[in-house]
Amino acid sequence: MVLVRANGIDLAYDSFGDESAPPILLIAGLGAQMIRWTEPFCRALTATNLRVIRFDNRDSGLSTHFSDAPVPDFAAMEVGIMPVAPYMLDDMAADALGLLDALGIERVHLVGRSMGGMIAQIMASRYPSRVLSLTSIMASSGNPTLPSLESTLMAMMTGPAPDPLVDQDGFVEHRLRFARHLASPDLPFDDIEQRALILTELLRGRDFGGAARQMVAVAVDGDRRERLANITAPALVIHGSADPMFSFAHGEDTAAAIPHARFLPIEGMGHDLPESFHATVIDAIERITREKSHAGPVATFPGRT
Repeated sequence: MVLVRANGIDLAYDSFGDESAPPILLIAGLGAQMIRWTEPFCRALTATNLRVIRFDNRDSGLSTHFSDAPVPDFAAMEVGIMPVAPYMLDDMAADALGLLDALGIERVHLVGRSMGGMIAQIMASRYPSRVLSLTSIMASSGNPTLPSLESTLMAMMTGPAPDPLVDQDGFVEHRLRFARHLASPDLPFDDIEQRALILTELLRGRDFGGAARQMVAVAVDGDRRERLANITAPALVIHGSADPMFSFAHGEDTAAAIPHARFLPIEGMGHDLPESFHATVIDAIERITREKSHAGPVATFPGRT
């Protein structure tokens, strides 16, 4: 792991593969650290002749935290009173661009999951000359007519959680319940692996107001469909049929909003990326990184449909 100065903040990143290979930047989701892009996934991507870079977004992991900014009042948000956002998704997109500048990378393939998919969408629309391809996984277009977040999930995300400094076991169990709710329902849930991941994240960063501030950035970003219509890079949208965070319609709408986007539906995938789906996802990413130009109207990749 290395820290670099980018867009006025410190970003933690690491890299896999040959530095002379075409670069691909993995952007994590809300409240998630870069290690959610697991090392086996990253190394499998390098086997497709790509240099893989992952990083901690601002307010997560070992990157700069905005701890001086107030934690949002979610009760006020529920009645329509939006707090002042300490930063926007556009700022997070600028962070990622700053990381590329710091690494001397002119053009990059982008892969983002959940909030990271939204950040990747913004990068592809705002900085087209820097983006070779876009892969948006389990994200949304921000279309306000789409189904809203499940109430159970919203309560888990905005409700109180045990303080890990006081009750680490209780905190871990709280996070495990959330992970189970997001997980692909027809696959075994690996408690041991997830517990180890949560504990590793605790060691890397404990500022839990960061996820709340990121959530505000997502909430105020709004409808991105006009911006998505300006994307010119080859684009792939991947979405699971069993996603409880952003229902399947969010993936369909995102693909429809991006000109000539490829759409890969994955039957049974939730709001996670279990190893069972790695081969399918990596194969689709490899193909979109090799696409040189738009191939026609919205199409569906073969795969787990």
